[in-house]
Amino acid sequence: MSTKIAIVNSSSFGRYFPEHMERLKRLGEVDRIDVPKDMGGKKLAQKLMGYSIIIASVTALYNKEFFIYKDETVLITRHGIGYNNIDVKAATEKKTFVTKVDPLVEREAVAENAVSLLMSVLRQVGPAFQKVREGEWRQRAKFMGYEVKNKIVGIIGFGNIGSRVGEILKNGFDAKIIAYDPYRLPREIKKQGVEPVPLEELLKKADIISLNAFVDEKSYHLLSKKEFSMMKKGVYIVNTARGELMDQNALLWALDEGIVAGLGVDVIEGEPIDKDHPLLSYPNVLITPHTSAYTYECLKGMGEKVVSDVEKVLKGENPDGVINRELLK
Repeated sequence: MSTKIAIVNSSSFGRYFPEHMERLKRLGEVDRIDVPKDMGGKKLAQKLMGYSIIIASVTALYNKEFFIYKDETVLITRHGIGYNNIDVKAATEKKTFVTKVDPLVEREAVAENAVSLLMSVLRQVGPAFQKVREGEWRQRAKFMGYEVKNKIVGIIGFGNIGSRVGEILKNGFDAKIIAYDPYRLPREIKKQGVEPVPLEELLKKADIISLNAFVDEKSYHLLSKKEFSMMKKGVYIVNTARGELMDQNALLWALDEGIVAGLGVDVIEGEPIDKDHPLLSYPNVLITPHTSAYTYECLKGMGEKVVSDVEKVLKGENPDGVINRELLK
């Protein structure tokens, strides 16, 4: 009986590198399946019944109920580095490998996009271009921007991607970098020429804030009204990590109060959003549709990793990047 492989809610896997799909098709029957982003449990299990291998995106909820009702699933391989939508404990009880892409694969792409968003909002690139399109070149004096040099950049989450954002802004722009990361030792951060600080100090000092943390119970809505109230008036914020790091109502308040002078985000709570989203009414807000990892280099590396996981599992070998390592043979 042929192995059935499901590609769930992925808009990018196999679309730019058809060789990845060709390799999968040599291994079994491959189907693209799109489901509502919040589908999980029994409904999702029924939808994916018969598929022993799942290539998973950031959406669809592989929760405890999903694993209770799902038939044998050998592998869930994340086409990405985050796996908040997978109950790893339930997967382990089901003897299902859960794997993810090595963070280094996404490091350059996401960090570079964070810097691109920052520069775009600092220099008002979008609004200025819009005036050119409207034939209003003479209005250029309205688009005064700021330089990054000598600014204090506070990085929240100084891991794989946050540390690279820090390197680019420190070495390329002569910014002063401070960082908050409760999961890294201060001495490790200092080794990279960066000052580790408590969150409150970062919020009070930073001219620019880059969000590069993961979301868990402690970091969900890490920036709420209390935190925005501590910030310098006129701060610029970039978020290429997760939208859930910021309380949206508090963010709207901070924009209205002029606390946040510019915002560049690639992620947003409740994404995907439609054209009526309140953040889109602000001229100083730039939103991209979760495309930070969308470089040819990054997507090629991610696809290679996912296909390799499937090939190894079907040969009876251990895949790479296993999260539930207790299942390793």
